Amino acid sequence: MTTQDKPEVRPSPGYSFTLRAQIRNVPGMLGKLTSAIGKAGGDIGAIELIEATRDQVTREVTINATGSDHMDQIIVRVKDLRDVRIIHVFDQVFQKHRGGKIQTSLKAPIRNRTDLSLVYTPGVARVTQAIHEDPSKVFAFTIKRNTVCVLSDGSAVLGLGNMGPEAALPVMEGKCALFKEFGGVDAFPLCLKTQKVDDIVNTVKFVAPVFGGFNLEDISAPRCFEIEERLKKDLDVPVFHDDQHGTAVVVLAALINALKVVKKSYKELKVVILGAGAAGIQCGRILMEMGVKNIIACDRNGIIYKGRKENMNFMKEWFADRTNKSGLKGTLSDALVGADLFMGLSGPKLVEAKDIKRMNKKAIVFALSNPTPEIMPEEAAPHATIIATGRSDYPNQINNVLCFPGLFRGVLDCQARDINMQMKIAAAKAIAGTIGKDEIYEDYIIPSVFNKKVSLSVAEAVIESAIKTGVARRKRTKIQPEMGL
Repeated sequence: MTTQDKPEVRPSPGYSFTLRAQIRNVPGMLGKLTSAIGKAGGDIGAIELIEATRDQVTREVTINATGSDHMDQIIVRVKDLRDVRIIHVFDQVFQKHRGGKIQTSLKAPIRNRTDLSLVYTPGVARVTQAIHEDPSKVFAFTIKRNTVCVLSDGSAVLGLGNMGPEAALPVMEGKCALFKEFGGVDAFPLCLKTQKVDDIVNTVKFVAPVFGGFNLEDISAPRCFEIEERLKKDLDVPVFHDDQHGTAVVVLAALINALKVVKKSYKELKVVILGAGAAGIQCGRILMEMGVKNIIACDRNGIIYKGRKENMNFMKEWFADRTNKSGLKGTLSDALVGADLFMGLSGPKLVEAKDIKRMNKKAIVFALSNPTPEIMPEEAAPHATIIATGRSDYPNQINNVLCFPGLFRGVLDCQARDINMQMKIAAAKAIAGTIGKDEIYEDYIIPSVFNKKVSLSVAEAVIESAIKTGVARRKRTKIQPEMGL
């Protein structure tokens, strides 16, 4: 690939900053400033006038860049301009995070002595006694009814790796904000200063009385499998590792509609999964449940097959026993020959256009590594009919926020004890079903995360499935008013 053919990385709000500059007050100076930013590759948003005098004008310019280095390059280009002085640079991302992104608020205001007597002593003693006599009332009269714990040990944060609990906290706060915004679910972040399986399991069990469910997040494989399995056995509220199951649900939703476009069935698909961690294995599992027979998984050592010794663990061995029935060995390129679906859940730029070219006609490419996918859509486009990524600046964004807010909304409203495979498939079908049959096409197989129908549809489908499969404590299908959608 030549430099000219190299796909352009687009500026993103994820690297947005505001530059406050003092400019000499003469005609054409604003044009010089914006031209310098544009030549440096910056995407200019708002331009605000802060102050103007006879000699100087102070303006704030908001700019999107492609990365931290690019931000620095733009600033250097502006500093080189005569008659322009940079006063301050505000990183918009850090500004949004200053002081945290979530806070608590009161549902029952305390304005006078009567309110105080109702919400606290002496009135609260009556509620305490009622729950003591019937523990199930904790769902009716405490935050347990609508509260989820977002729990992490910081061992696999986004694509950054083992960052620790403090560095994981902004991510967990963000997750909590999404729970509230898209599902009306109150969520609280809990980042643990331990990565020992026993410690994590015991901690969750100790705090379990407070929460109606647990969303495990950014816990590395294979430990995440054992932690989730043990907690599901020990707790009577749902435990859901979103990196595994949320990803699988949204991937299935996208595939449901993609297959309508390419007119293929689950049974005839050859699927290649790059990345045999938590998400890759659960995506494979849910596809097997839908009838996919031919799945080949790959990791950094190549194709996973039964009997392989290098870089294996108990979950990869489980997966090897159930996939790659022909015992194929070799590289990812070997696996992709004649494949119908490539699913990347690994890392950036691990696939080349020539590999996608080896796939079957009407190929589907889900390159989900974020922020840089396994292959850029521009590279895959000549050889694939449908392309999806995890990015918001390309069509077909596969984003877990389409799943977990609505799923937990439904789980909490029917007080489900568990989240089973049937409920996950129901959620995927609900997501896919929010797009009408006549609306589906190559660049629109998955709804927008801002489509308000999604969370409601998912919640209703999950409740119905929970009741059918016997894991719901409450036989109801109405969504609680906390949702506010």
